[in-house]
Amino acid sequence: MPAPVDPVTAAERLPQPTVAEMDLPVVLDALSDPIRLAILHRYLVDAAGGVRSCGWVGVDRPKSTLTHHFRVLREAGLLEQHQEGLTRSSRVRVEDVQQRFPGLLDLVAAWPVPAAIMREEVPA
Repeated sequence: MPAPVDPVTAAERLPQPTVAEMDLPVVLDALSDPIRLAILHRYLVDAAGGVRSCGWVGVDRPKSTLTHHFRVLREAGLLEQHQEGLTRSSRVRVEDVQQRFPGLLDLVAAWPVPAAIMREEVPA
């Protein structure tokens, strides 16, 4: 009997840097935008580091703008993204970021997200 397939590893993963390739100036540049910081905060705190669709985040910006922000976070190594059919899902690379930049995610989680950035409360 074949081993069960992990749905995350079976999904199409989008390119991302390895832990060794994560570069502090690139990561800090990604986090310099309040929208990207809010996205990462939402995944860390409200999703507890879990996998959620990109539409779940509830940031009040056009879809094309959010796509750009998610790409910047992924290319910096902060988010892992994968395609599940027509849905793109993300999760914070908690272990990888903690290994490369200890304490950084604690600062992101403690950041008070400005209400003006958010569209709505996170769905249950």
